[in-house]
Amino acid sequence: MNINWQQISLSETQTIKEALEVLDKGALRIALVVSPDDTLKGVVTDGDIRRGLLKGVGLERPVLDVMTITPRTVSPEQSFSEVKELMENLDLLAIPVVNDECKVVDLHILKESFFYPEVENPVFIMAGGFGTRLRPLTDNCPKPMLNVGGRPMLETIIRQFKKQGFKNFFLSTHYLPEVIHNHFGDGASFGVNIQYVHEDTPLGTGGALGLLPELTPKLPLVVINGDVLTKIDFSKLLEFHNLGAACATMCVREYEYQVPYGVINGEGQKIESMVEKPIQRFFINAGVYVLSPEVFNSINAGTKVDMPTVLEHQIASGKLVHKYPVHEYWLDMGQIQDFERAQVDIKVLDI
Repeated sequence: MNINWQQISLSETQTIKEALEVLDKGALRIALVVSPDDTLKGVVTDGDIRRGLLKGVGLERPVLDVMTITPRTVSPEQSFSEVKELMENLDLLAIPVVNDECKVVDLHILKESFFYPEVENPVFIMAGGFGTRLRPLTDNCPKPMLNVGGRPMLETIIRQFKKQGFKNFFLSTHYLPEVIHNHFGDGASFGVNIQYVHEDTPLGTGGALGLLPELTPKLPLVVINGDVLTKIDFSKLLEFHNLGAACATMCVREYEYQVPYGVINGEGQKIESMVEKPIQRFFINAGVYVLSPEVFNSINAGTKVDMPTVLEHQIASGKLVHKYPVHEYWLDMGQIQDFERAQVDIKVLDI
């Protein structure tokens, strides 16, 4: 199957942010970097961009800084059966077709790869918070059950996971649990399996994991806050975790802060440099995790603990905890203005 390769192409001088827009529009996990005469200069993938973010490469930098300059390609003479086998072996959704002069002439895509396989790994959604910063909206409704785009936020999260092949869910509840129970039941009407973990008293963002039943599958567990809207590909996140040697993976989001003044650097009385209104960049916790069984099994029932503390304990004991940069859409529904923004964003988001 072929599509117009120009739809997923860009130049070396375009920004990484523009490349993300191309990746999102094409949904093929690849963008082609070409010269004005259609010569293939490289490709950029979701993984290339994440590795760049981890190295501190900003989204406004040219795509040249992160692209792969020796990508996999095929020739026009190769049969599609041969190309299909190559793509399946390399887990590629798309591969460029180039001629002897390295000019792009076509693009093969693997249609079958658009369907997510069924995933046995359970998903744990933290939905027990009071949502005090969203009052009065949450006076009679748990925050994850607030309507965004005509349906509860929590339903949107579950539907997104289901779309990506996940079917087994645990929902932690505390505040107004009956509202959540009455809407979802056992999940059958949504085509998924739902079990509930109820906190009699608030246990923090990690404590509810200690209430998981003993029969919880011994597989990495995807954990997400019930007030996060995002377009993360959770199957790719799980793949990233499984390929690493870490006991846990935390999704992180780049956050920029511009100092509103000139910053003076130096020692003692001597000024060595001055930077006018510098921008500082940090990674912040995005409220999405993958935890290996050894981590969620380490939390005792009834223990009040937050997720960052859980991970800090693992780090202190010598275990690896990895970070996974999120460049996709992400919104934490913490304030009224966030809720209002979500009502607008949801109209154009495919989630």
